[in-house]
Amino acid sequence: MVDKNNRERILALIRKEVVPAVGCTEPMAVALCTARATENLCARPEKITALLSANILKNAMGVGIPGTGMIGLPIAIALGALIGKSEYQLEVLKDLTPDTLEEGKRYIDGKHIDIQLKEDITEKLYVEIICQAGNDTSKAIIAGGHTNFVYEERNATVLLDKRACSCSEQAEEEIKLDLHTVWDYAMTTPVEELDFILKTKDYNLKAAEESIKGNYGHSLGKTMDRPLGRGIFGNSIFSHIISKTASACDARMGGAMIPVMSNSGSGNQGICATNPVAVYAQENENTEEELIRALTLSHLTAIYIKQSLGKLSALCGCVVASIGSSCGITYLMGGDYAHVCHAVKNMIANLTGMICDGAKPSCALKISSGVSTALLSALLAMEGKHVTAAEGIIDEDVDQSIHNLTSIGKEAMCSTDDMVLNIMTNKGK
Repeated sequence: MVDKNNRERILALIRKEVVPAVGCTEPMAVALCTARATENLCARPEKITALLSANILKNAMGVGIPGTGMIGLPIAIALGALIGKSEYQLEVLKDLTPDTLEEGKRYIDGKHIDIQLKEDITEKLYVEIICQAGNDTSKAIIAGGHTNFVYEERNATVLLDKRACSCSEQAEEEIKLDLHTVWDYAMTTPVEELDFILKTKDYNLKAAEESIKGNYGHSLGKTMDRPLGRGIFGNSIFSHIISKTASACDARMGGAMIPVMSNSGSGNQGICATNPVAVYAQENENTEEELIRALTLSHLTAIYIKQSLGKLSALCGCVVASIGSSCGITYLMGGDYAHVCHAVKNMIANLTGMICDGAKPSCALKISSGVSTALLSALLAMEGKHVTAAEGIIDEDVDQSIHNLTSIGKEAMCSTDDMVLNIMTNKGK
């Protein structure tokens, strides 16, 4: 059983990593940074320079910006400067109106924005915004987390500087997890301390419902719910889980003005860790307490894996979140810790290596692959079947298996990441 002190630390970690977001979190982080730099400037910027890490650029190039009908960074930066409020965090653009959207388009046409790759940095999540108006200049930097401001200045006067705090020092503040601790916390914590996690279901299933009202992205969720989709996939728990998860992703990546509950800085990961578990619990008639514990298990598993993988990587985030949802579903099927370990190994044996080629509407396809694997892995685990240490990258120890996955995603796939960005930025040249 997790002691009270560590329970409080884990609770603080979940509340920090599971938060509402409107739109893809990478362009929203850029908009947030722009909003803060503009606030510090105390004037409308005449020039905005954005210096961004490669992974931020990759994840912001092809994704819809909520409520705009537009994709990419220019409109996110323009609106961050014109209407953004940094106090809203990842909901920074929620005050958008049709009039301010038109103003944002005019701002882009005025050539006020310069977007560049930040050279010579190792941080994968890095946003630096420099705003100028007349003789005044301000700068804001986000690094290490989508809302983590590490530096601010106005006219060379430093307002905030946390850059000297090393990554290891920041990491020490956070409790280091392992899968057994995750399981114990989800299973033994008084349920009243965990019931806030039901907000993830409220947000992310509502996003799926709202998605059906439009034609967002590739309409994967709607396509599965149509007669032809039902004819192929049936009217089953499986098809309902895939369609409800894909629908929420369709809306989010398609630029719908719909908030979702994110996980570890990713709305898609939040959707993927929530909707499969919530829909399975509903269809399987699990109790509310079982749903709360399953959602906690799912979200905390994803947070644990991201501790060693990092916020942004070459590995698709749906791999991480799908492992979480597979754990939650395994528990809802009646599984114990051993079953959950088997489900995790089945997942790692299957999905390792799925690349991230940026946030975009087709993320719904990857999420569907991840969630279908989550269900298959849970089912196999409940049947006593699992990939063994004699096979591939799977280790006898489940935590080592997870670290094998994250080592590949964080280290071995770096050249893959470079190649993906090169391909994305040189199309048609």
